[in-house]
Amino acid sequence: MKVLLINGSPRAKGNTFIALSEVANTLQAEGIDTQIIHIGTQPVRGCVACGACRKNNTHCAFSDLLYDQLRQILDEGIDGLVVGSPVYYAGPNGALCAILDRVFYAASSNFAFKPGASIVSCRRGGASASFDRLNKYFTISNMPVVSSEYWSMVHGNTPEEVVKDVEGMQTMRTLAKNMAWLLKCIEAGDKAGIERPQREAKINTNYIR
Repeated sequence: MKVLLINGSPRAKGNTFIALSEVANTLQAEGIDTQIIHIGTQPVRGCVACGACRKNNTHCAFSDLLYDQLRQILDEGIDGLVVGSPVYYAGPNGALCAILDRVFYAASSNFAFKPGASIVSCRRGGASASFDRLNKYFTISNMPVVSSEYWSMVHGNTPEEVVKDVEGMQTMRTLAKNMAWLLKCIEAGDKAGIERPQREAKINTNYIR
């Protein structure tokens, strides 16, 4: 089993990385492989609603290194996803949301029935709103959302301060253990012949009649 962790911070080894590393280390202790991808500081194109990815059932019309890297990992197969972000103006990093918009829309079938979790890092406030925003990617994609014993956030102005947030770090470890447990339950269910939910044909409606 493999879990992909996306570091949505422009800082490769910053506060978000510290939190994600705690999750990754705990998952590895549970016998689950992990891979952390850093979105970096390069410009990221946002979705322009061109529909090209749906028309030809392929990748996004825009091709950039980060998107191509994520699509390759998703196409090769993952069993779970953890998305981490710093808090900017009570929301996740805009570059992270831009790439997630494109990847989730173009590759929605790669996420269905795979556990997802989000974590956020902030100095003081805005964590709950950011946490809620990231979880919406999972709840529109048929993904079980993994929770912890508290909302998955850490606090600190520096990586050293995040490490001292002992409750936050414990929340990261609990999140990882819960994800490992769910992944093993799903694997056991597959081996026992328990079928995954059959999806109905998609129905789209407008609210204005």
